[in-house]
Amino acid sequence: MKETPQELKIHNNMKKGMISVTGFLGDDERHYHEIIADDKKNLEKIGLSADKIADRLEYFSRKAFPVYDGTTIIDEIYQVEYRSYRGRIMCPFGHGGGYRKGEITLVNLQNNARLCWTPLNEHMIRTHCFFEGVGSNHRLDPEIIKKALF
Repeated sequence: MKETPQELKIHNNMKKGMISVTGFLGDDERHYHEIIADDKKNLEKIGLSADKIADRLEYFSRKAFPVYDGTTIIDEIYQVEYRSYRGRIMCPFGHGGGYRKGEITLVNLQNNARLCWTPLNEHMIRTHCFFEGVGSNHRLDPEIIKKALF
């Protein structure tokens, strides 16, 4: 299938150095459409939706943000740290505005499952069902998400 000019632009935006120094694809050589399709299959297999995951990530981000560069315990189970950075980052899919630069790290204290995500991840999961490519800095594997958050 031939890429449209818009799809080509999105794919180029995901490469290293375009919007992000490290990019959104990591070592993954699949097209972003394939990454999304495979993650949708995984979501179906584990019984979660992109919206449910994005809601949960957003819940922890909102609870942790006021602590500002510190660690907090949420719901007596989750240790969460929000590190904030200056500036905003654009969505590689071309949505206007920008997303706060920051990194949220969560450890489930019951099973030691660990996740690290950004506010942009929340948007890309909710809006595009895009969890990033395998090997990218902020790839969120749906099975690890389920273990850590649900």
